[in-house]
Amino acid sequence: MAAGTAGHAKVEASYDSKSLDDLSPSPAGAVAAYSAPLHRRLKSRHLQMIAIGGIIGPGLLVGSGNALHLAGPAGILISFSLVGIIVFFVMQSLGELATLIPVTGSFTEYAERFVDDSLSFALGWAYWYLWVTVLANEYNAVSLVIRYWTDVVPQWGWILIFWFLFLGLSMLGVLAYGEVEFWLSLIKIISISIFFVVAIIISAGGIGGKKIGFKYWHDPGPFADSINGVAKTFVIAGTLYAGTEMVGITSGEAGNPRRAVPRAIRQVFWRILIFYVGMMFFIGILLPYNDKRLLAPGSKTAASPLTISLKEAGVAPAASVINAIIVIAVISAGNSSLYVSSRTLLFMSRTGKAPKILGRVNKAGVPWVALLFSNLIACIAFLSVSSSAGTVYDALITLSGVATFIVWGAIEFVHIRFRNALKAQGQSVDDLPFKAMWYPYGTYAALAANIFLVFFQGYTAFLNPFSASSFVINYVLLPVFVILLVGYKVWKKTKWVKLEEMDIWSGRRDDVRDGDGGVDKKPSLFHKARNVIIG
Repeated sequence: MAAGTAGHAKVEASYDSKSLDDLSPSPAGAVAAYSAPLHRRLKSRHLQMIAIGGIIGPGLLVGSGNALHLAGPAGILISFSLVGIIVFFVMQSLGELATLIPVTGSFTEYAERFVDDSLSFALGWAYWYLWVTVLANEYNAVSLVIRYWTDVVPQWGWILIFWFLFLGLSMLGVLAYGEVEFWLSLIKIISISIFFVVAIIISAGGIGGKKIGFKYWHDPGPFADSINGVAKTFVIAGTLYAGTEMVGITSGEAGNPRRAVPRAIRQVFWRILIFYVGMMFFIGILLPYNDKRLLAPGSKTAASPLTISLKEAGVAPAASVINAIIVIAVISAGNSSLYVSSRTLLFMSRTGKAPKILGRVNKAGVPWVALLFSNLIACIAFLSVSSSAGTVYDALITLSGVATFIVWGAIEFVHIRFRNALKAQGQSVDDLPFKAMWYPYGTYAALAANIFLVFFQGYTAFLNPFSASSFVINYVLLPVFVILLVGYKVWKKTKWVKLEEMDIWSGRRDDVRDGDGGVDKKPSLFHKARNVIIG
């Protein structure tokens, strides 16, 4: 224990100088723009809703149609359930780390402290790229969905309108972000819950005049392209689940992460089961996978499977409501995408892994340069104007899906290193405020699954005939990630962090902010159900 304590003092002193969240204003109150701290103003209810609302975006409401088209109703249940299990264990690992060490750099910072600075560099840029790509997906999705009502405004015009809207919302500060996300997420959750009820009534014949049941599971069938279709939708599932790990980023700006983060993490399993697997189940019984209106490569228009199913049942006004919900989901998801990408860039900038200018923060604690830069790069969404919307959307979602598996695998590896360091430094796991469930089995299994999916998700490119374009889209990020990692390691001469020297102390917090404290009372059955749905 003594050795561990000595190591604690040594590494804490050396690391505090560059921690984003521990920086304090100078006595005179003049905080430099490049070192100003972020504001810790997110409350428990914000993190609760961000945890679920951040992953209910237009990708789920629109991209699920492409998944159904590729895999069929049984195929999407398999792929989304399996990836959902992986997400559960990834979140358990991240929850253990984020509850103990809630820093804005999150797993990018953990990679620097627990593994190697070069891994942090490659992981940070991969994660930033993931969210910029997701943001581009949001722009593409909203430009397609709004054209369900009118095509008076061109596609590029809608992208431009929402570009300024997202940027304006993001400049309001973290508390405004939390409030906007809370209410938008609540609208999404209530709307999807109502859709599930309506879907049951439609399937039973109560709306639309015809009983559907499991008709489409028999004709055209449960699978669109056997195992090949399932493989193609793994990457879609990865992209649509991306955002669950957002809790790790937001923990750095939370008032009381030790209370808020575990709450959000514990509900992940049920929310995945209800909202994701539930959504795949219902669209699978309401629509055949060969419906030409579903978003697929080569399509000229796009509509949500929710909208199509309600329109098919003769509920045209409700279909317009669903489209409005999708627009709300775009605003929420765009808000979150810019939040995460800018905070990732901020950490990268302040630790010398990105240009210094990206680390500027205004008086409201907003990293405005990183926000602007990320939003500018997301303008790749304009590619959809001169190309088939479906093809561009498919390429973007595939690229971001591969990045998701890389990031999740890195989180699991970082967690394993952290646990090994605890043992090496004589620290007890029992002292952790939150412990990952079923460690080490779940962590190692999720790590292996992510590595497998990184390579397996693109194997259809090798089928006869070989598709060069599919191969590049599915695997181009792998050599880029390796080049970033190896190049930075050689350039900066970084070293593998030894377990005995690992900094497992900096960034720990025991503070409790107003409104988040108190003693937990035994929740009633109603409150348990409420927590599962909305947090």
